[in-house]
Amino acid sequence: MYWYPHGMNGWGWFAMGLGTLLFWALLIAVGVFLLRALQRGPERTQAHDGGRSPTPEQLLAERFARGEIDEDEYRRRLDVLRQNSGPPGTRPDPPDLRPGKHRGP
Repeated sequence: MYWYPHGMNGWGWFAMGLGTLLFWALLIAVGVFLLRALQRGPERTQAHDGGRSPTPEQLLAERFARGEIDEDEYRRRLDVLRQNSGPPGTRPDPPDLRPGKHRGP
């Protein structure tokens, strides 16, 4: 009377086991991503300054504030930045470093 057996064959067990593993892997991955997102502090976005990237002077000030460079280094680099930040016509031309060109007198 019963032409089809009611038990699962080998492929049925394999599919069920693989589905269970994928379900738990997905559940664990979602949990890890949620925990990482909640533990991470507010990210620095460019939305606070209208999408513009920070100026070289701002980057230098941040390095000084973090203690990566000392005050003498900060002032020296700031002077160099301010000397080279004039309008394009007033900036000194960079040296020509192409092969075959003389670098000095």
